[in-house]
Amino acid sequence: MPDSARNAHTLLLTGVPGVGKTTIIRAVATALGGRPLVGFYTEEMREHGERKGFRLIGFGSEQGVIAHSDFPHTHRVGKYGVDVATIDRLAAATLRPDDPQAVYLVDEIGKMECLSVRFVEAMRLVLDTGRPVVATIARKGGGFIAEVKARPDVLSWEIGYANRDSMPARVVAWLSALVSP
Repeated sequence: MPDSARNAHTLLLTGVPGVGKTTIIRAVATALGGRPLVGFYTEEMREHGERKGFRLIGFGSEQGVIAHSDFPHTHRVGKYGVDVATIDRLAAATLRPDDPQAVYLVDEIGKMECLSVRFVEAMRLVLDTGRPVVATIARKGGGFIAEVKARPDVLSWEIGYANRDSMPARVVAWLSALVSP
């Protein structure tokens, strides 16, 4: 095993939009059963078959709409107005490095989330804990996205249609190897 993989405590999952990254995060959360989880996943909001926005759902009870095509906010990513204040609030609520036994699951480190300075600060703290982190990340992007990908303590896996079904078990196996003595 290369030293970079041996020293990695963060696993980044990337792939084209719609390939199943969120589904993998949710399946990993389910497979981890009663283990404490910190973080969130995102959920598409659809109306009449059309994607209209995104809701962020924490592994506690936190949730909120972070982007919607009808939002008039000045922050935009594609056709979506982004509610940075909601991302700020949810980042503070869902990314606290309080539990030393927790596994961090984050869906996703993307352009919308990175508009929030609080999200970026919270993620830096989480990544610096040395605790296990599994996060989805945008395939492209500068700033914080590029910073995370360049860290020496990360391992990246590309998700594709051919490997997505086996990926939850691979992620759980990676986590198990990481936390075992």
